[in-house]
Amino acid sequence: MDDFEFVFALYSLLLGLSMVELLGGLGRAIEVRFAAEAERETFAIGWLTPLLAIFVMLDLLSFWSAAWIARGDIAVSSTALLAVAAFASVYFLAARLVFPSHPEGFANLDVHYFRVRRIVLGLLLVLLGAQLAYYASQPDLAAALARPLAWVMTIVLVALMVAAMWVKDRRWSIAILAALVVRYVIIYLL
Repeated sequence: MDDFEFVFALYSLLLGLSMVELLGGLGRAIEVRFAAEAERETFAIGWLTPLLAIFVMLDLLSFWSAAWIARGDIAVSSTALLAVAAFASVYFLAARLVFPSHPEGFANLDVHYFRVRRIVLGLLLVLLGAQLAYYASQPDLAAALARPLAWVMTIVLVALMVAAMWVKDRRWSIAILAALVVRYVIIYLL
């Protein structure tokens, strides 16, 4: 087992739990939706929370693949393990907040989205800043930051995330989250 494999085992475990948390939250929401329908109660999942979940999942996948890019610069140390645990733990926290623990307490999950969006997106912005700082500190990785397309796509990402944090209109929020999702899909297809 080399250094990357050792460190990545911890990273992938915590990021995997983040994915499970997102999917578990969606599963709970769908379960409550069908139960409410059977009892002729009102409960709507809405668009905002699922779009946020998709965005967080795509963002998480981008960091997972970024770890692969950085694999040559990772060495086992207590600092590296602490940094990886802290980084992945912040992702888990963000993923945990996307869906409410008890969705049955909401008539519409869009209400929950507006309560947690700034925290979730703020956490993701902090992680992006940490990743950029790490890349800038590593000569081999810093070259990737010098590409104009990388900067344009990062600026678009930050601008859309900040907009999603502050826009109060439901329709504009859906459009911004959809743009965030489409941005990642385009990057994955390039």
